[in-house]
Amino acid sequence: MTDLSSRAFIFDMDGTLVDNMHVHTEAWAQLLEENGVEMDRHKFLVATAGKTNREILPTVFGDISEERISELAARKESIYREMFLPIRKPVDGLIEFLEKSQELGIKMAVATASANPNMEFILDGLDLRRFFDAVTTANDVKQGKPDPAMFLVSAEKLGVQPRNCIVFEDAIGGFEAAHRAGMVSIGITTVNSAEDILKCDSVVEAHADFTTMSPQDLVERYVPLSVRTTNQ
Repeated sequence: MTDLSSRAFIFDMDGTLVDNMHVHTEAWAQLLEENGVEMDRHKFLVATAGKTNREILPTVFGDISEERISELAARKESIYREMFLPIRKPVDGLIEFLEKSQELGIKMAVATASANPNMEFILDGLDLRRFFDAVTTANDVKQGKPDPAMFLVSAEKLGVQPRNCIVFEDAIGGFEAAHRAGMVSIGITTVNSAEDILKCDSVVEAHADFTTMSPQDLVERYVPLSVRTTNQ
C-alpha cells in the first residue's frame, strides 16, 4: 500500500463533522433574547461561522469586560450542548471515511473555533478523537477563521506541508482561511449551498456529506505524491 503519511486531511468540526450549526444559531438566539438583543438567524450564522466567541461577543454586546465575555460564552455553550445532546450524531458517511483515511495512513486533524468543552462534547461524545493525530481549538490561536492560523497550526502539528493538506469545511470564512493557508478544500453543504461554496477560491468540490467521497481519490486528485519534493 502506498504510504500517504506525507498527506493530511484537516477537518473543521461544527457543520462538518456534525450538522449542528443550526443548533448553535438557536443557542445564540436564546442568549441574545435573554439579554434583549434581536438577531436575524441566517445572517448571524453566515457572519459568525468559524469565529471564536471572543470575536463574536464584542460585535454583538459592544465594549464588555473579559469577565462578561467569559460569562456570556459559557452560558451560550451550555444552551447549545443541552439542545444538541439528544440529536448528536456524525454527518452521514463520516465514520467510514475516517476509517478508510486512517487505513491509508493519511494524517488527520481537527481545526475548530470551538473552545475545549465543545470540542470534547463532539470528539469524545461521539468517539471521534481516536481518528485524529492533532486537535487545534480556539485556545491555540489568537484569531479564528478566516485567519489561516488554525489550519497552519494544524499542519505544523501533523508535520505536513500546507500544500499537502486538504481541508473539509462548511463555512465561507473557513474556505477563505484554507485559501490563505495554501490548502485546497472540500465543501460540506450543511450551511451554504454548493453553488455558493464552489465560488470560493480554495474549494474544489462540494458535497452534502461524506458518503460519496473516497480518501484515496481525493489525495490522488488534489495532492498527488508525484508533486512531492525531497524536503517534504
